[in-house]
Amino acid sequence: MSIEVLKENALKNGIEVLFVQTKQEALEKAKEYIKPGISVGLGGSVSVEEIGFLEYLISRKDITLHNQYEDGISKEENLKRRKTGLIADIYITSTNALTKNGWLVNYDGAGNRVAAQIFGPDKLLLIVGVNKIVNDTQEAIARIGEIAAVKNAERINEKALKFGKEADVTAQSISNKFTIIKKDTPGRISVILVNEPLGY
Repeated sequence: MSIEVLKENALKNGIEVLFVQTKQEALEKAKEYIKPGISVGLGGSVSVEEIGFLEYLISRKDITLHNQYEDGISKEENLKRRKTGLIADIYITSTNALTKNGWLVNYDGAGNRVAAQIFGPDKLLLIVGVNKIVNDTQEAIARIGEIAAVKNAERINEKALKFGKEADVTAQSISNKFTIIKKDTPGRISVILVNEPLGY
């Protein structure tokens, strides 16, 4: 199935898919959504980092960025930023899988990322590599269990060790909450689909 058919299927579900060829094109397209004065929420995403978008957001001093990943903040501040990010003007993250019929399939540990995708922010912007395209929800769930959850657990444990903390996260312990978005309000969700592998 072609990307054009996937885009058409997603659009019927109210989800806009913008197809670009490279990480740099994705970054330039993503920048168009960041207007002065807006508030921005973040969900954990290697893809957002890989295109350079997280670094760009941090550099913008004319927006309110609810960055729970900032080094050195307390657990209380981390939780506060996760919650305030849920009502930001725009929420930026990725998806664990994009089905060919235009559905978004995700898992989460705490639930803030999937909660924001479902309801809250006026706008949701997802940065997605073509490696996350799957045939259907069954394949999406298999992909999450065999690839995304495993690699994310490894990433979290490596970060914990770096800061001298215990590395005890497993793929199972961060796979607590699953969501499938079949349809949404037209215009609320935009996916920048990159013709390169991104994230997990």
